[in-house]
Amino acid sequence: MTHNYESMLKDFKSFEIELTDKQIEQLDKYYELLVDWNNKMNLTAITDFDEVCKLHFTDSVSSAQFFDFTKDNLSLIDIGTGAGFPGIVLKIVFPKLNVTLLDSLQKRIGFLNHVIDELSLNDEGSITTVHGRAEDFSDSKNGELREKFDIAVSRAVARFSTLCEYCLPYIRVGGSFLSYKGDKASEEVAEANSAIFLLGGKLNSVNEFTLPDSDIQRAICIINKTQPTSSKYPRKAGTPQKSPL
Repeated sequence: MTHNYESMLKDFKSFEIELTDKQIEQLDKYYELLVDWNNKMNLTAITDFDEVCKLHFTDSVSSAQFFDFTKDNLSLIDIGTGAGFPGIVLKIVFPKLNVTLLDSLQKRIGFLNHVIDELSLNDEGSITTVHGRAEDFSDSKNGELREKFDIAVSRAVARFSTLCEYCLPYIRVGGSFLSYKGDKASEEVAEANSAIFLLGGKLNSVNEFTLPDSDIQRAICIINKTQPTSSKYPRKAGTPQKSPL
């Protein structure tokens, strides 16, 4: 292993996360695959080792400060996972999770499947990929994944009300949506109050913090699913983004 993970391990420790040698090796291999495949396709604008550790790996596990991922048999869907953040990192750190990675680009799905195989991520719990748009698998008529998950996570860049329409239909009553946001999270959440209610959710918390040893402002917004989502939602593909609730 050619990279020094000392700083990242210190970051993780601030979240009360300690990694095994196997997990460090998996993250190292993930980093190498990310950089290698990024030469062939656009996975991330961030490829510098230290920046990937801080802005992708540490950021991905930051939600563990506010949510217990160690509960037995948890199912999690990562909506708009991109290159696998936070879903793959959470799966490495909490291997018993049953993870579904959803993304709209087939090339990225190819990368994710390669990572899953190379890192043997199905040895414990499960991890699978789904190719499609967020609205495709959660509609009330044909949505095979509708209200099937304990947790939905997303680091996707979209208005909060739009993200709620993408994610809340996937969560069963009693589950939670964890949204990774930047420094204006409270404003976004306030604007989305009616959307949260319409989709069967209730605001639990907006947890603002700074990534360790940085001035990077982040927030984890947690929405609890308290009622089944109305059959009206999600609306047809493209509508949540063009006309947010």
